[in-house]
Amino acid sequence: MANVSVYNMEGAEVGTIDLNDAVFGVEANEHLLHMAVVAQLANRRQGTQKAKTRSEVSGGGRKPWRQKGTGHARQGSIRAPQWKGGGVVFAPVPRDYTIRLNKKEKRAALLGALSSRVSENKLVVVDSLKFDEIKTKKFAEVLKNLKVEKALVVLDDECDKTAVSARNIADVKTAKVNTINVYDILKYGTVVATKAAVASIEEVYA
Repeated sequence: MANVSVYNMEGAEVGTIDLNDAVFGVEANEHLLHMAVVAQLANRRQGTQKAKTRSEVSGGGRKPWRQKGTGHARQGSIRAPQWKGGGVVFAPVPRDYTIRLNKKEKRAALLGALSSRVSENKLVVVDSLKFDEIKTKKFAEVLKNLKVEKALVVLDDECDKTAVSARNIADVKTAKVNTINVYDILKYGTVVATKAAVASIEEVYA
């Protein structure tokens, strides 16, 4: 069972916490992590791109000039792809980019990503992250105290002012327990989580 330090908002160590090996001690499957990231990025795509082929562009019904004797190359339509205003050869059409993973794969990938942060000493647990007012400067000071620059900050449900305070800081993203995902965990490197958030994660996934 992994044991990590717990810090306060001033960056001082105030205790330790034991992490559940069923959640934070799982061996990460690199292929599964890759699948999860690819699926997540693919599912973000709208798939609404569209361009017209030569059959969809208006005009060009008449042959622009006769086949022979003009000195021009032979042409069948002014809406062929080589003409200005012509159709696109292999035009993109609306499509669905969705990639689906089953529940066990999603779960295993998420637990593997969380466990990788623990094994690399990139999980920072804070006893509490609650602000009385929305203050970006104060949140930046907390990150400086924790010696963290780029981070995914996992909060419990009662930290709305904290989330808004962090919203304007580059390379920092906040998430609640039910919105954490493999891509963000791997992208931001360091995971900063409150004790309440860690307990919620263990409750949901243990």
